[in-house]
Amino acid sequence: MARPAVAAFEHHIAGYRRTWRGSLATTFLLPVLFLLGLGWSVGRYVDAQHTLPVSYLAYTAPGLLASTAFQVAVTEATWPVMSGFQWTRIYLGMRDSPMTAPDILAGQMLYILARTAAASIGFLLVMWAFGVLHSPWAPLALPVVLLVGVAGAAPVAAFTTSIESSRLFPILQRFIVVPVTLFAGVFFPVETLPLPARLLAYVSPLWHGVQLCRAVTLGQPTAWPPLAHLGALELWAGVGYLLARRGYLRRLKV
Repeated sequence: MARPAVAAFEHHIAGYRRTWRGSLATTFLLPVLFLLGLGWSVGRYVDAQHTLPVSYLAYTAPGLLASTAFQVAVTEATWPVMSGFQWTRIYLGMRDSPMTAPDILAGQMLYILARTAAASIGFLLVMWAFGVLHSPWAPLALPVVLLVGVAGAAPVAAFTTSIESSRLFPILQRFIVVPVTLFAGVFFPVETLPLPARLLAYVSPLWHGVQLCRAVTLGQPTAWPPLAHLGALELWAGVGYLLARRGYLRRLKV
């Protein structure tokens, strides 16, 4: 990684050091509430039907891990990125230094990965405390959710560079992020959905992340070959990053 990109990342980390306490709820409290409210409470009724090979708590935990990483990454690619262009305009200050637009983007993405990693490690620790890590491969969930984070954040960062108003972000959350979360196999198998909804789920990067997280934490086979799931995530991340790079170059041109 080029030194200017690292400098941009260090700027974001320096700012996060002043606000990290506010993220403790996302890191530890929300996973506990999710697992208690959905996996344990609702799970008692689901488990009584004996429809899943594992408890509902164990089934939903890796899905919630992937969706948490996805949502953290997407959120960091919306308002904070727009702030760099329009409100704090920190990107413009960086542009007047030796940093290039790709350096600024790389620093932002590194910071998003750091935020995603912090939230995901916290969630994994809570899963371990709840006893739902059933596989010795469970630590591999961390690189999986980091890839999920890039696959979600990069296209959204590209979208952010293409708009001028933050009023579109609630629409993005309501009509893209929430449906993706609901229909990506986090809470129930996508095989129970009608074919059109299943096809949309298969396109979603989150579904591929959920499949891989369940595989490494529960030791279950994935719906598709693991390399196919990884390839889909890499495609989302790669194309999204190229589009975001083009957007940063356009917005930060001299």
